[in-house]
Amino acid sequence: MIIWLNGTHGVGKTTTAKLVQELIPGSRVFDAEKVGEMLMDVHPGLPETDNFQHWPPWRPLVVETARHILDYTGGTLIMPMTVLVEAYWREISDGFAAYDIPVRHFLLHTDTKTLRERIMGDTVMGPSGFRLAYLVRYDKAFRGWLGAEAGVIDTTALTPSEVGTVIAGAIGVL
Repeated sequence: MIIWLNGTHGVGKTTTAKLVQELIPGSRVFDAEKVGEMLMDVHPGLPETDNFQHWPPWRPLVVETARHILDYTGGTLIMPMTVLVEAYWREISDGFAAYDIPVRHFLLHTDTKTLRERIMGDTVMGPSGFRLAYLVRYDKAFRGWLGAEAGVIDTTALTPSEVGTVIAGAIGVL
C-alpha cells in the first residue's frame, strides 16, 4: 500500500510521514522529490521549468520507483509529496492502479493564515519564498479537485503527532 501525503509546501508532510512510519510496522518513507532531484542532475538537457513535476518523465519514474521499492521490501510506502496539478495526480494514481497498488491519498490542510505563520516561523528551513509562492496554487487546487479527491485532514489545531495518529487510524492500524 501507498499512503500519499499531499498538501502545500510547509504544511508538515515530511514531519508527519516520519511519525506515521513509527506507527505502521513495516513501513518506509519514500520522498518522490528524490526522483525530481535525480532528474535535475540530468540538466542541462531538460527544458527549463519552475517545478520538476512538469517534466514528463517525473511522474512515471515516481510510479516505477515506488513499485520497485514495494516489490523489494513489501510493506507500506509513505510518500510525502505535493501534487497540485490534477492531470499529474491522475497519471500517478492510474500508474499505481495499473500495478494493483492501493493508494490512500490524504491531504494535510490548514487555513492560509496559519500556513503563512508556519512557513515564516520554520526554525529548520527558515522563511521560504518558494513555499509562499505556492499558497495561491494550492488554494485553487484545494477548492477545485484536490479537496474532493483526497481525505482531508485539517491540521490547524493538531500537532504533527496527532495528524499521524489520525492517518494510522484511518488505515486501520490504530
